[in-house]
Order: sequence, then structure tokens, then C-alpha cells
Amino acid sequence: MKTSIATVSLSGDLQQRLAAIANAGFDGVEIFEQDFIAHDGGAKEVGKMVRDKGLEILLFQPFRDFEGLPEPYRSRAFSRAERKFDLMEELGTKNLLVCSSVHPAALGGIDRMADDFAELGERAAKRGLRVGFEALAWGKHVSDHRDAWEVVRRADHPNIGLILDSFHTLARKIDPASIRAIPGDKIFFVQLADAPAIDMDLLYWSRHFRNMPGEGDLPVTSFMQAVMATGYQGPVSLEIFNDLFRTGPTETITADGYRSLIATLDDLRQREPSLTVDLPAMAPRSKLKGIDFIEFAAQDDQAEAFATLLASMGFERRLLHRNKALEVWQQGDVRLLINAEINSHAGDAYAQAGLCVCDMGLAVEDAAATLQRARMLGSKPFAQPLSPGELEIPAIRGLGASVLHFLDDASGLTRVWDLEFAATSTPATGTPATTPTGLHSIDHIAHTMSYAQMLSWTLFYTALFDMEKSALVDVIDPDGLVRSQALETPQPGLRVTLNGAETHATLAGRFLTSSLGSSVQHIALATEDIFQTAKALAENSFAALPMPQNYYHDLAARFDLRADFCQGLQAHNILYDEDDNGPFFQLYSAPLANGFFFEIVQRQGGHRGYGAANAPFRIAAQKRFLRGLTKSVAQPLADRG
Repeated sequence: MKTSIATVSLSGDLQQRLAAIANAGFDGVEIFEQDFIAHDGGAKEVGKMVRDKGLEILLFQPFRDFEGLPEPYRSRAFSRAERKFDLMEELGTKNLLVCSSVHPAALGGIDRMADDFAELGERAAKRGLRVGFEALAWGKHVSDHRDAWEVVRRADHPNIGLILDSFHTLARKIDPASIRAIPGDKIFFVQLADAPAIDMDLLYWSRHFRNMPGEGDLPVTSFMQAVMATGYQGPVSLEIFNDLFRTGPTETITADGYRSLIATLDDLRQREPSLTVDLPAMAPRSKLKGIDFIEFAAQDDQAEAFATLLASMGFERRLLHRNKALEVWQQGDVRLLINAEINSHAGDAYAQAGLCVCDMGLAVEDAAATLQRARMLGSKPFAQPLSPGELEIPAIRGLGASVLHFLDDASGLTRVWDLEFAATSTPATGTPATTPTGLHSIDHIAHTMSYAQMLSWTLFYTALFDMEKSALVDVIDPDGLVRSQALETPQPGLRVTLNGAETHATLAGRFLTSSLGSSVQHIALATEDIFQTAKALAENSFAALPMPQNYYHDLAARFDLRADFCQGLQAHNILYDEDDNGPFFQLYSAPLANGFFFEIVQRQGGHRGYGAANAPFRIAAQKRFLRGLTKSVAQPLADRG
């Protein structure tokens, strides 16, 4: 089964697009006519350029407004077709897509349209070409694949077949099971596209909001399941119209496309093993057990200041690496590492972004299988030189500058803490003695990225791991909007929030600028009793984010809370929310200068939210705090001036 993507899905010139398509691993390409016309080389040169990249042109498209036309439009349409056939022969492709007509003069009538295609089939056969008919969801007379199939069936010509596009079927809510009645050899080509569930004009929706399979809300796998049940074994291609994709980085979008297509076909194989999916075997989505460690790159004064922050939160320095400047700080099941190595990935990350999360270790059922699936989906392995006695832990490069390591019990990788580290009872230099605060696990991690990158991150996590996505939420920043998407495993293991910044004026946008790319902006730690935790934090001189009195006055009215309860919340700067499942408590650290912060949460009664209602007030408080930091730095300089 050959994989393909349409040139219209990508940014850049034709040369750049073809290079990215080949690098991503696709077998072929759909040449979109407009992209060819905009290119400054001839058809033979383009055909050679495609073949030199190891690709083949699987489809030329689109040919518009052909069927059901009265004269003189009909004769002109056949004349146009002959010229396109000439072009296809020069390009070196055999298949042409004809989409259903939207011509104002087009006439209805299945037989009339079938006669047109029968004649076109005769002309195509003389050149050894094939023509596929696709129903546009907004076609004038044909907007349903069932009607397009009836035209093809009545045309009854071996060089005329059907082209199916998941968007055109699913956007109109047509049951894809109807495809099962179509003979597989009469389906010439299959295109896939997903889309978010938006109620809008079909043409506008299609032209601007399509996305990769798995990034939207349409049942694309069910569509492909119906297609494969016909016995179809032809190409499967992506045709994605999306404004963000046409302006985004070509290599990233193409890699996303390949990942989405392979994941969709693997989902199909997992769902219905009896179907023949001609792809190498791939491990199923990885089962996540949780976060084994989070590693920070930090050096010199920043490393000492960060260690002091961890100590104030009740963490203890438990382990020191035998060969590296690497410390393990622990409380409950939470391991936070401080890596001060210079000639390393952590050193590179620090040089680029300062204090930052440079690595995460994920506890999985099978680390080797997780790495195998990641590589099949296009992720690049990550490795660093090993010293004697160090374990080779499977790892990949994530999006941005991130690195993920995979650890499991079965292969002994979790023994790394015993083999590579030595226990220490010596407090870190300059760190005061503190007491534990009841933090026992990581509730969730929050990535910040540009809004354009959110689909890439969503696809990365959901294609590799067994994770589900929730509905997109708008988080109101006083200076703009941040889009937030939550992903989580079916069973407690990992929760991730992806926050897309659309402007650098937002807190998320400021962090994105300072970190020079997507990164972890905050980590939420769980406690069973946030009031006891807050008291212990205060005793440790933990710097909590101050919340204004107005917030607590509004809170009491919003939820009809007791006065003494609200006073307890305010005394410790604890935020509160609730839903039908139960209450949710939040407490924040003061943000660091680059915008990174910790969150402490307590969930009760199965609450699954993330405190979106509190976000505007928390963000405003964080911005006030950061403005104060800026003034405290600027004032001494002004005094000296």
C-alpha cells in the first residue's frame, strides 16, 4: 500500500515540498495543478525532479467542471481534458482526479454524466491513463460518493473509477459503511483528511480547517475500515487544506502527515486484523504508567537558586550521579533532576534557554516496543556517549528541543537509580534544612508552544501513547488568548496540557520567547491535603504566588462558600474550583524570571479539570509578580545612572 501526500498540503516551493515529502518517508505525491503552474520548470523537469527524490506522481489534480455540461461548454471541457492528458504524459503519471462540477451551467442527470465519463474513458484509454471521479461535498449535482459511484457504474469503462475523500463523506455525515458495497477495483484512489467539529459552510470548512487524521474529530479510521473492506489496495494519500499548514515549517508538517497516516493505518489493523494492511508490523500504542523523572538543565547560580526552591517545597537531594554533575531531588514518587553538565544535551539546552526542562523519563510497559513504534512513526532516536556502568535507556527526540526516555521494569531499566547513582545525606550547598510537604506525585505537565504547533504536539502524544484528548479550551490572558488542549491516559498515568500562544503579550507567549521554543512551562504536583501542604510550605519559606482579596470575595459568591473556608483559602493563596464530580484546589509558586512555575493541586471526587476558570486571575497575579521582578532589577541600575 503506497503512501502519499498532496503538494497543496504544504508550504514552500515545489522543490522544498518534494524534498520534505521524500525525507518523511512517503512513497509518492499528488501534484496539485496550481502548484505545478506556479513552478518555473516544465512538466518533464518536474517529473524527473520527483523521481530523483525516490517518489512517484500518483495523481494529478484537480480537473474541475467537466461532467453534465451543455454545448459549447461540453466540447471545451473535453478539449481541456486532452491538454491535461498531454501534461500528465510529460509528468509521468497515469491518474487524473475529476471533482464533481460546480459550473453554473452544469445539468443534472446520472445518465448524461455517465455518458460524458464513458467518452472520457475512451480518450484516456488511448493514452494508457485512468480518470477518477470524486464527489465534492458542495458539488452542484453530485455531492455524495454514492451518486459519484452510480455515475462511474453506469459509465462502465475500465479507465473510469471512483476517488474517495474522507472529508467529503464525513463532513456531510454520510455513513461510510455505504462504501462497502463498492468493488475495490473500481476505487482508483483514496484521500484522507480530518477536521475539527465546526458548524460552518462546507467549502470554507474544507478550504481552511482540514487537518491530519487524528488531529480532528471525524471518524477517519471508520472511513478507512469501510474502504479496506472492499478489497482496495491502492494508494492512501493526504489532502489537507489548512492555513496554518500552508505557512508552517514544511519538514514538520510533512513529518506530522506521515506520522498520522501510519498511525491511522495501524489503528485500522488493530481494529480489524482480518483486513490486509500492507505495512511493516508496528507495536501498539504504548501504555504509560507515569512520569519516572523530569530533568532540568541548570548551572551555577541558577542551579543553586533552583535547588533552594525545591528544598522549600520539601524535596530532598537523595542521589548523586557517579560520573556526572547530576542530582536527584525526591519527595514521594516525584523525581526532579538538576543537570549541570556542560558538554551534553542538558548543557546545550541551558545555553539556548537557561533553566529549563531538558528531558523527561516516562514509565512504560515496554520501553523497546515504545521506541520501535516511535521510530516507525518518524521520531528520531536520541543517544549520548555512555561511561562504564551506565545503562543504555531508549530515547527519542520529541518536538522542539525535547527528549523523552522510556523506562520499564521488565528490562531492568528502572535499576538506573541503583546502578548509576549513589545515595547522599549531605544537603546541597546553601540550602536550608526543610521538611517534607506531602507532595506525592506529578498530576500533570504543561507544555507551551505557538498555537500553530499544537496539532503537532497533539498528534505526537496520541499517535505514540494510549492517550485521549479533551475538548479545546480558551484560556483568557489579560493580554490575549491562549488555546489549551488536555491529553490523558485512560487509567491514571500521565496528564499533559498543551497551551498554544497566539501573541507574545500573553504570559505563555513571553515564556515561549524566553525559552526560544516549545518547552515545559509548569509542573503540577499532587497532594492529599492542600491545607497541610500549604502550612508546611510556609514553614519552609516557600514563595507562594500572592492572590488578590477580590478573587476570594468573588469565589464566596460564586460557590456559596462558608466565610471561614474562604478565609482559609485566602490565608494560603489557594485557588478553588468545582464541578459535578467534586472540588479542585490549586496553589502556585511565584514564577521564575523566565516564566516557569510549579503548581500544587488536590483533586477530590474524581474532578478531571485543570482550573480553567481560575486561569485569568492566576495569570494576572503572575504578571504582577514578574513586573515587580523587572522593577527590582531596573531600579538599582537607575540609581547608579
